[in-house]
Amino acid sequence: MPILYACTVFLSAFLLFLVQPVIAKQILPWFGGSASVWTTCLVFFQALLLGGYAYSHWSARRLRPERQTSVHIVLLLLSCLLLPIVASPDWKPLGGEDPGLRILLLLGATVGLPYLMLSTTGPLIQVWYARNLSRVPYRLFALSNLGSLIGLLAYPFAIEPWISTRVQSIAWSVGYVGFAALCALSAWLSRHAGPVKGAYARAEDAPPDAVTASEPVKPPTVGTRLMWLALSAAGSMLLLAVSNHICQNIASIPFLWIVPLSLYLLTFVLVFDTSGWYHRWAFLALAGVSITLMGATMGSLDLKLVIPLHLGGLFVLCMFCHGELSLARPAPRYLTAYFLSISAGGVLGGLIVGFGAPHVLHGYFELGMVLVLVALLLVQRTRTASIIVPATFALVAGYAVWTSYKLIDVYDDSLVASSRNFYGSLRVRNLGGEGEVRTLNHGAIRHGGQIREPAEKRRVATTYYGRDSGVGTVILAMQARRPNIRVGVIGLGTGTIAAYGRPGDMFRFYDINSQVIDFAKRYFTFLGDSRARIELALGDARLSLEREAAQNLDVLAIDAFSGDSVPAHLLTAEALEVYARHLKPDGVLLFHTTNRYLELAPVVRMVAENRGMSAALIEHEPTSAEEDNELLSNSDWVVVARDQAVMQMKEIATRIKEITLPRGATVWTDDYNNLFRVLK
Repeated sequence: MPILYACTVFLSAFLLFLVQPVIAKQILPWFGGSASVWTTCLVFFQALLLGGYAYSHWSARRLRPERQTSVHIVLLLLSCLLLPIVASPDWKPLGGEDPGLRILLLLGATVGLPYLMLSTTGPLIQVWYARNLSRVPYRLFALSNLGSLIGLLAYPFAIEPWISTRVQSIAWSVGYVGFAALCALSAWLSRHAGPVKGAYARAEDAPPDAVTASEPVKPPTVGTRLMWLALSAAGSMLLLAVSNHICQNIASIPFLWIVPLSLYLLTFVLVFDTSGWYHRWAFLALAGVSITLMGATMGSLDLKLVIPLHLGGLFVLCMFCHGELSLARPAPRYLTAYFLSISAGGVLGGLIVGFGAPHVLHGYFELGMVLVLVALLLVQRTRTASIIVPATFALVAGYAVWTSYKLIDVYDDSLVASSRNFYGSLRVRNLGGEGEVRTLNHGAIRHGGQIREPAEKRRVATTYYGRDSGVGTVILAMQARRPNIRVGVIGLGTGTIAAYGRPGDMFRFYDINSQVIDFAKRYFTFLGDSRARIELALGDARLSLEREAAQNLDVLAIDAFSGDSVPAHLLTAEALEVYARHLKPDGVLLFHTTNRYLELAPVVRMVAENRGMSAALIEHEPTSAEEDNELLSNSDWVVVARDQAVMQMKEIATRIKEITLPRGATVWTDDYNNLFRVLK
């Protein structure tokens, strides 16, 4: 029976966390590739984990063993009827609905009951283990987290690079049937077990200051329960805040989701193992250093420094939070209440970062705030150490002052407007003192700028869209040969490309974020000043183009970035099919591939050649000879055309260069793509 219990716990945990990237990657393209998709998924899974722990707590306390196991076996059979876990296309958004709520409903319908049953396994098996073997089962909790960790790490290295998304879902479903059989057998063999003992039967099972079987058992106090909740919530908030910080500046891809979550789980494995991995005073000191370094580098875009530093800090601070949780674990009688509190803290932290922050805060400030919270917990847990307490108080005070300064700096006199929603954080600023230049930032990245004064320069295309950029070169070349042109643009920004509009031209912009449209119309004049007819379409561009009749475009520019985070579903062979349907036979596709961290030009070339189209790169580095060069930015645009005459236009032919393909490059499809392989 110990082997059966261990195998059931391990497999359930493996599937429990493997399903998260499997299902999240399925639905990511439907919601614009936003990093918030992963955050919302995490909140859903944390909430369902809480539901599973609550069910375990209730059934262990209220049902006789025979009734408890019978109910559980029936639920396992019902959950198998919902397989396989393939999301229905009916859940694709239409454009105006709340994406967060739609994702939650989609996940509930697709994987809700199977995930709930997986989440009950850990605490229930531990209860059955304690009943049957009269042993404290906390090492099973460590084994459970080890299974979760292996499942997560297997995904980016052994599953995603080799197996299509649909096959992943089917294979997971087969594994779930095997788990259901093991769990049903465990339940059946545990139906006649006795009650769980109140104290620790063996001293080696007990944490410091715990009671053994010869001593009376005291229930956890309210203060103890609140501390369980606070430590768990802090760890969950750290996980989501660090994940957001990393993903918004690179891309929302499984690899970057999984690394923080794996470190988070690893800390549970280590602190609940009995080998003494958590050395309290060492980690308290490391936690103080980590808080300081993470706070000092929050605004840096040097990800080669920031990512290792913040991931290392996440590990250290979660070791502190979860190590303190381990030291405060109760006697077996209160095991399910303990895990219920841990799960409730995880949900609370997830709700604060995943849903509260985007609606309350106007920027990504939650990381700084959670670091202050952890510093306060550090003070509370070290209150008996006369040397550490003053130093920790000084750290908290200094960091709180520094964080306040950063918040005030964000809202200085140059700020015109700020907003944040599911798709990110926007800020409009005036530069130059009197508003001569106005810029739009998405997170830490500038996504457009306009010269406000003198007024005659308001129609000058700036940033990545100057006359010598790839988009400027192609649009001007097409305009030189045609009396009017039709241009589509995926990604609005400030609407800078509208500056190229002439009377008779049509420019149609697609954007998934209603706040971007509002800011472009309210705080910039590119759209209003354009001489072309302007059309705006709200919703994911690819889904909109799939539903629309052919637009007969001369140029379609794909410029959909979110804080330099790349929606991979706009770079697949199927996406190119959609784009091509809307082009004239001699029309041109333009892909904006400027990116600090990802090499996207080879991806575009591969999908283009797969469809028999040509692709070449136009690079632009502003020179001092160009007008208003201080507002121009380096840019890379890939030109894609099926008509070779386009590539032979003088203006284009003199600018393009060949794109080098890396060894082993493969065509991206909706069923297979891997941004990890194109990291610079």
